[in-house]
Amino acid sequence: MDISRRKMFGLMAGVAGGAGLAGCATPAKTQGASLSSLLTETSVDVSFDHGVASGDAIQDSVILWTRVTPAKTTDAAITVSVLYSTNETSITQMVDGDVASGPSDVMFSHMQTSASRDYTVKFDVSDLAPDTVYYYAFAVKTAGGVKVSPVGKTRTLPVSGGDQLKLGVISCSNWPFGYFNVYRALADRGDLDAIVHLGDYIYEYGMEGYGGEVGERIGRRHAPVTEIVTLEDYRTRHAQYKTDKNLQDAHAACPWYCTWDDHESTNDSYRNGAQNHNPEQGEGDWTERKQTAVQAYLEWMPVRDPVAGRAKESIYRSADFGDLASIFMLESRLTGRSDEISWFDELDNVEPAAIPGQAMKTMAKVNSPDRTMLGKVQEDWLAKGLDTSVKAGKTWQVLANQVILATVRPPNFMKILSEEEQKAMPEGYGQTLLQFSQLGLPMNLDAWDGFPAARQRLFDAAKASGARLVTVTGDTHTAWANEPHDKSGAQMGVEFGCTSVTSPGLGKYIPLPKLGEMFADANKDVTWYDPFGNGFTVLTLTPEKARADFFKVSTIESETFDVAPVASFEAVPVDGGISPLKAV
Repeated sequence: MDISRRKMFGLMAGVAGGAGLAGCATPAKTQGASLSSLLTETSVDVSFDHGVASGDAIQDSVILWTRVTPAKTTDAAITVSVLYSTNETSITQMVDGDVASGPSDVMFSHMQTSASRDYTVKFDVSDLAPDTVYYYAFAVKTAGGVKVSPVGKTRTLPVSGGDQLKLGVISCSNWPFGYFNVYRALADRGDLDAIVHLGDYIYEYGMEGYGGEVGERIGRRHAPVTEIVTLEDYRTRHAQYKTDKNLQDAHAACPWYCTWDDHESTNDSYRNGAQNHNPEQGEGDWTERKQTAVQAYLEWMPVRDPVAGRAKESIYRSADFGDLASIFMLESRLTGRSDEISWFDELDNVEPAAIPGQAMKTMAKVNSPDRTMLGKVQEDWLAKGLDTSVKAGKTWQVLANQVILATVRPPNFMKILSEEEQKAMPEGYGQTLLQFSQLGLPMNLDAWDGFPAARQRLFDAAKASGARLVTVTGDTHTAWANEPHDKSGAQMGVEFGCTSVTSPGLGKYIPLPKLGEMFADANKDVTWYDPFGNGFTVLTLTPEKARADFFKVSTIESETFDVAPVASFEAVPVDGGISPLKAV
């Protein structure tokens, strides 16, 4: 979502490479051998400039990721080794000084990377012990010695039980808009089982676009400085983001579960196009650009590639945390989303007197039963997954979802604002929203409000299975505590929308101090709304309750900052669903 432009997520281990990676040797223990003797020398010097990461942990497997940077251009393949152990000291000894006789509890394996995948590597380490913390690092042997990466920490999921799951929830990290202080705050916590990133991990704009003015002022310019379109562009942008030390440390602290929203490709993307894809301006074919963006994402992110038989953009997947929860990582942009319907396209150049009639015509299109957010294949996958989770006795069914699920209409500003306050509304977006608010219609058709039939199908599937939905949502750069309802008026779980790492929210464009209260008062589905600031959410699940704690950082324009709690809400399981939210 771009408000300014639219104006309105066991030690013996087998290792297998992700898609596009070279095959891996059988893993082995390092006992009785120096680290150098275990490695295959490469012909070029390298460095680890982009940190390490882990992701998509399940009971017996996890993705381990890094990228090596060659000191000079080379066509040769580079052999990268991964070391991992449940013993942090053992890993530290192995990577710190090339210990002559490696500890017996460190495992290692190798794979090759090259320019064909931008020197990234993803090890899918399997046969791990469940509910276990592992430490890992990467190494490359060069003529000048062994080069090693930082050490990362990850953990597998429990097979059964599970007393507590604590997730950091984040989205919308636009490089030029500010420093990644939110990532630093998450890295420093030390109590998170995992981090869920709900999309907009990178942004596609050049310095003339969204955030560019702030970036010039604080010295954070996008690389490349132009909008990204080609494979090299997308790779360069991903590489830039992963040079950020705060982001590197957050990745190294725990496993991540990531899904994309629109800016990993381009603004307001859908299956067949995007608002910010302009072939007439030389940006080429949409399908080619989409596949390019997906390729770079799969190279640079610690995510499992889609299972065999699926399109590369079909990254929806799930994971079970013991008996406590199933997490469903949704893909709501590139596989099944119907064409965009935008209020500003629909109402542009419409005479004021004709706007209500045109708005009703627009809503008729919005309400079409043919519109999909996920596509039928993913809808069926989710319905089956919810049913399986409930029948397996999982307490919670968590949707890692990109855009707001709740029904949200703007308050009627023409009624609740004084004449003086109305005049003070900013020109452009503010004055447009002022007039639009009188219609009583959903304001953001890029969210589930633009796909009501698809949303009802999701709710029907949840109701049929008896799922207790806990939805976590990104996209809006603002914080929400919602109680979504279906068309019958039944509460369909709870929704916690996280604010952003850096991107500005509605409060920047509509600076009304009580804006959050106005939205909560105007919407049955909205319990609490905070449109100001940047931060993250911590979702804590236990068998007894689901709790969301909202945090903010004091600034993103300085690297010196504080972190403060903002609000907390919780809900408990009840027969047939989840209780209403309670502030705590």
